[in-house]
Amino acid sequence: MLKCILFLLTEYYEAIVKEHQEEVCSKLQGRQIKLLVKGCNNMEAVNSIVVEETLIITDDPETARVLLEGGKYVVILYHEGNRNCEFPSARYGIEDLFLLEYQSYNQAFCRLAGLPLDILETRRLRVRESTLEDVDAFYRIYSEPEITYYMEDLFQDKEAELAYMKSYIDQIYGFYGYGLWTVLLKETGQVIGRAGLSVRKGYDLPELGYVIDVHYQNQGLAYEVCEAILRYAQEELEFEKVQALVDQKNVVSLHLMTKLGFYFVQNVVEEGKPYQLFLKNLKKC
Repeated sequence: MLKCILFLLTEYYEAIVKEHQEEVCSKLQGRQIKLLVKGCNNMEAVNSIVVEETLIITDDPETARVLLEGGKYVVILYHEGNRNCEFPSARYGIEDLFLLEYQSYNQAFCRLAGLPLDILETRRLRVRESTLEDVDAFYRIYSEPEITYYMEDLFQDKEAELAYMKSYIDQIYGFYGYGLWTVLLKETGQVIGRAGLSVRKGYDLPELGYVIDVHYQNQGLAYEVCEAILRYAQEELEFEKVQALVDQKNVVSLHLMTKLGFYFVQNVVEEGKPYQLFLKNLKKC
């Protein structure tokens, strides 16, 4: 959990940030996060931090190299003074520090620390990014024959599924900022399904998808989570349209599309299976 942001900066930018430190703090939305501004030669500040709780921002190549080799969570601050410098091992960089909100710091920290981002909550559910630890629960859910009747199964080899999930976390979440997420019951924390938005080859629009454990079906949970995801797609991701492909025999999902406000576009065939393509307009009038 992010508890400290440490700026290790060259003399020029250290003075700028210190002068506007209150402005930077105001963007943290009142979160209980310690903010430290130090010179890049002040490694004592580094030695005193808890790595698992700290995001370090630096504009100095050598400082960045030492920190990254030491396993620290580092973001590069680019400005006119270091445009020609190289930061070959850094994964993330920023340019306008004074526009950053808490969410940007937290997302960078979670990505570097390998922590799942919380996406949204509903009255009964919590949605977050998936983890490798979720895979066992997915196998339990997908073991019910009716789950895979209308959708693709997991890999038979668990190691292959774990490798796929690792790549998905690193590449899909990190690149798109969305994907299929894990759905949990708020009351117990139990994983009961997956839901989210994905990108299907050959289509331009993000696609809504979901699966709910058979033991938790017929309770309105699919509608609850899908309705919240569509609202998230509109308000946070600023999508104007979302699509859904539903097996023509999947009566329950066809009914859900109507309830969610989707409209039928056309019949399509994907990998030899017939689907109905639905769209939903999210653009605010």
